Amino acid sequence: MERVRIGENHKTKTVWKTVPGTVLIYLPILVAVPFAVLAVLLVRWHLRIMGAEHLKSFRDFVPEWASHRYTRQDQIIFTTETAWWQFARYRFFWIFNCKLYCPLSVALFSYLAYLVKVVENWWCPFGHDKKPLYKDAAIDQSFWHIYPDEKAKLHPDDRENPIWNESSREN
Repeated sequence: MERVRIGENHKTKTVWKTVPGTVLIYLPILVAVPFAVLAVLLVRWHLRIMGAEHLKSFRDFVPEWASHRYTRQDQIIFTTETAWWQFARYRFFWIFNCKLYCPLSVALFSYLAYLVKVVENWWCPFGHDKKPLYKDAAIDQSFWHIYPDEKAKLHPDDRENPIWNESSREN
């Protein structure tokens, strides 16, 4: 897998590009978070109505506070080539970003992806090249598997896939 190239290019960017670029980190989250939270609530509600039990919770996707390497007392700050007015010089900036913004944002969108994978496994137990990535949202049996006549219509690989049919054996 090829890595994203960013570190080798960053130092060539002017302050007139990096300052607006920093603001652009937060705007998408401020815009997207309310809709992502609404989507989580609606998808969870849908799954509960369909009978889902033992769904993971949002908390399962949030790292433990104590698992962060730095605490308020020893949080490192960036001092190389930064002026007094740049947030990177201040501990609160890194604590906010590294303990709140990043992990909670990643957790929210990971949780939403998990819930959507559960929905996908429930309603659509039809294989494609990305379906193995849905393994973290495995279910007991799909909508198609609970009706014997419909289950018989499935391709054998779909009928026996352990991601949406727990009675199948994993290889």
